[in-house]
Amino acid sequence: MIETSHLSFRYSAESPELTFPDLSCPKGEQMLLLGDSGCGKTTLLHLMCGILRPNQGKVLINGQDLGLLTGKNLDRFRGNQIGLVFQRSHFVQSLSVLENLALPYFLTGQTADLDHAQSLLDTLGVGHKANSRPQDLSVGEQQRASIARALVHRPAVLLADEPTSALDDRSTQAVLNLLEEQAAQAGATLVIVTHDQRLKDRYDRKVELNSLAIPVS
Repeated sequence: MIETSHLSFRYSAESPELTFPDLSCPKGEQMLLLGDSGCGKTTLLHLMCGILRPNQGKVLINGQDLGLLTGKNLDRFRGNQIGLVFQRSHFVQSLSVLENLALPYFLTGQTADLDHAQSLLDTLGVGHKANSRPQDLSVGEQQRASIARALVHRPAVLLADEPTSALDDRSTQAVLNLLEEQAAQAGATLVIVTHDQRLKDRYDRKVELNSLAIPVS
């Protein structure tokens, strides 16, 4: 599960303080964080995965306070417990798709389970691209491969940043179905962060953020 409480963040002494609502999403459940550009969605996502550290408040993942972890311990925990699907794929272009999927294992000191990685690619319909370079995949194939990479280490929490922002309605439904199905199979909590209003009625558990990163009443 993932839980936040009393979160606030300021990029500099001159910048405004961003405050965020308390969130809680149980193990295996799904949550939508919805808001326009500039409302602090990406900041909140980075706080939730430990890339940024809050000025105040806590982020708990499976009971672990991320604020109590530093350095390699934080990297190891994040690598083991959190899967990230970015808006852009961010693959290492000199490696094959399968080698990119092996990176999370390497970064956390684990032995790569290439059979599992290949199985995920097969399930997502891009198994035939395992030995291709990322630039040889279409945008849709890269997105599917990035979902596989986020899930390959069986994370407790899957965070997806704007996964549908550049997609038409049909592709949006397909990507959401993939995220939900794969998160369910992994038993992962799924949190989608987006400005895409088409997703508003899809999820029962959702939080809307306004321009000051305060929940809309």
